[in-house]
Amino acid sequence: MAAEPVKPKTSPKSIKFLFGGLAGMGATVFVQPLDLVKNRMQLSGQGSKAREYKTSLHAVASILRNEGFRGIYTGLSAGLLRQATYTTTRLGIYTVLFERLSKADGTPPNFFIKALIGMTAGAIGAFVGTPAEVALIRMTADGRLPSDQRRGYTNVFNALIRITREEGVTTLWRVRHCLTSSGCIPTMARAVVVNAAQLASYSQSKQALLDTGYFRDDILCHFCASMISGLVTTAASMPVDIVKTRIQNMKMIDGKPEYKNGLDVLVKVVGREGFFSLWKGFTPYYARLGPHTVLTFIFLEQMNKFYKIYFLDS
Repeated sequence: MAAEPVKPKTSPKSIKFLFGGLAGMGATVFVQPLDLVKNRMQLSGQGSKAREYKTSLHAVASILRNEGFRGIYTGLSAGLLRQATYTTTRLGIYTVLFERLSKADGTPPNFFIKALIGMTAGAIGAFVGTPAEVALIRMTADGRLPSDQRRGYTNVFNALIRITREEGVTTLWRVRHCLTSSGCIPTMARAVVVNAAQLASYSQSKQALLDTGYFRDDILCHFCASMISGLVTTAASMPVDIVKTRIQNMKMIDGKPEYKNGLDVLVKVVGREGFFSLWKGFTPYYARLGPHTVLTFIFLEQMNKFYKIYFLDS
């Protein structure tokens, strides 16, 4: 009788989660300034067609001029905590489910299953990471406000404590007013789109590149697959990201939330700022998401590679 195919050895689940978080945090150190610019541009011209920042370069120059070099790293602590929660969860769950649904000989699941796994991992990761996300959006938006309106959070933990004390713990998930105006729901919706696009397109692109015979499973292959994945993800997720950013930064007006729900954000943005404003900040978004995707997957692949060499194969 033919022997049953043996699945390749894999790292423990705890290591998968740890490597996912470390990869995301390492990438964030490099791309935090781009995340800041993206958030500022998405909030620029809020409620009108007059934009505060004309281009990404104009935004960078304005931030450097008004807030100094340290200003471009505003919100770094929140960005790192977001990766430690969101990315740890999503990449860990994705890797675990990916391996569980692969065939006995190691053949990966098809694209539809990859997308489904990515959506599941993204939604769960987003729920876990929403408090840090709310802090990140507020901290990166603070510098564009008049000095008397700034929240002045000193770091992510100060932000979380003050939000909890001043607005209630449920504000960290934006469920204080009503479920439909939740910051958690658009964050999870964005995560579903991002992860379905990013994780599935990365796996599919990497597989397609390897199938050409011109690539090996090395950093060049990981880089090319990541750049393709980043472009697909940017185009697909920007409208949902605008909704998330606006809701998480919204204020109360006459005792009522600025937006009723995600659809209300879309209608107001398109009506007041134009249809293509849904992709406002595309350049810094891709400039941030592209390298972040590249660095995250490269760090993750390299950590998995070294773990396999020194622990699984030794």
